[in-house]
Amino acid sequence: MSRRSWPPRAVGLLACPVCGAPLAALPADTGLRCPAGHSFDRARQGHVTLLPPGHTPPSGDSAEMVADRAEVLAAGTYAGLTAALAAAVAAGEGPVGSVLDLGGGTGHHLAGVLDALPEAVGVVLDSSRYAARRAAGASPRAMAVVSDTWARLPVRDGAVDRAMVVFAPRNGRETARVLRPGGRLVVATPAPDHLAELVGPLGLLRVDPDKAARLSGSLEPHLRPAGAAAHREELELDARAVAAVVGMGPHARHLAPGELAGRLAGLRPRVRVTLAVDVTTWTV
Repeated sequence: MSRRSWPPRAVGLLACPVCGAPLAALPADTGLRCPAGHSFDRARQGHVTLLPPGHTPPSGDSAEMVADRAEVLAAGTYAGLTAALAAAVAAGEGPVGSVLDLGGGTGHHLAGVLDALPEAVGVVLDSSRYAARRAAGASPRAMAVVSDTWARLPVRDGAVDRAMVVFAPRNGRETARVLRPGGRLVVATPAPDHLAELVGPLGLLRVDPDKAARLSGSLEPHLRPAGAAAHREELELDARAVAAVVGMGPHARHLAPGELAGRLAGLRPRVRVTLAVDVTTWTV
């Protein structure tokens, strides 16, 4: 089976993690190289790792968490959120030719955004190699990069029209650096009532009531607020879907092995669950 080519305009967004120079694709897209000769091989699954020598990023999501996320997203459970993200990314002045998805996981949301922006290309940055393997095939107009989104991003200054962060940490300083003048960042964070019906019965983590204030505090030194919207919908999930929704998020790290299965046994066969997400927009 032939390997998918990288979109040249997506490659053009990237910078060498060693010296910061622009990267270019090697023949047949076997890797990337900068003018100084620093090179980075393409993985068999299609992604590339852009990290300085000796730098170890956070471990990111496990293979099991990524599999649960892929199952939930493929089922269309979060399709409404993807549509809300696409609308927020498309808003604002000027054409949208590039989208950077920070902590973008499997690339599912980015693929949906690109479907709504037929002229745009995208890049997913994530610290999980398991997520990057899936993101590499998410869209023919996107590429996947293993990187540390807490460190300097392997992206050129002022190269990106839009950035987005969905349920992932925000690096305000670096996001402002890579956005073009007038570019925008779209952030999706769980609202206080997100998955509220599952919190007590399953012993899940509660959303920090000060999350919005912490978000503003982390971004406002570098970006200005430009809009906000609330996405709310009611889902009806069976036990398998509930297990996957829980398993794909931070709750999975805080439940002992077997604990979730025992708690799930106490739920009804089908459960109504609130999906509650705040979508905020920021600009440089």
